[in-house]
Amino acid sequence: MSGLSPDSPRPTEITLHTESRVLEIAFSDGSTFRLPYEFLRVHSPSAEVRGHGPGQEQLQVGKRDVTIVSAEPVGHYGLQPTFSDGHSTGIYSWDLLYELGMNQDQLWAQYLERLQAAEASRDPSAPGGATESRPAAPVEHGCGRHGH
Repeated sequence: MSGLSPDSPRPTEITLHTESRVLEIAFSDGSTFRLPYEFLRVHSPSAEVRGHGPGQEQLQVGKRDVTIVSAEPVGHYGLQPTFSDGHSTGIYSWDLLYELGMNQDQLWAQYLERLQAAEASRDPSAPGGATESRPAAPVEHGCGRHGH
């Protein structure tokens, strides 16, 4: 698990913006990133999304409206969000969140290309999109760091 290197930037502030559905994270090196919940969900480090090896990745579809229901700190190295679609198995190390922030534009473009190639959609109700069987739960902030 990354996030344990003493040279890695550490988060200095984490804010969950519920209305804009963005996680804002500031790091000790002065970098600040605004990571949309959808972006975080489709780039989850979980085995459900990434698989157990190269070529086993699962394209995440229909996640445009996903929210973060809660987010819990994991030790001193990461954050484990629970998303409104029930996904809660991804632990985002500080290093991973930093990497996602640094490469956000490129990673998002690649995701959109993969969606297009699969003729899938970001919209839950569209053909090729996921359908949620339950309404989104209200947002709770379990990590003690939150915003609106």
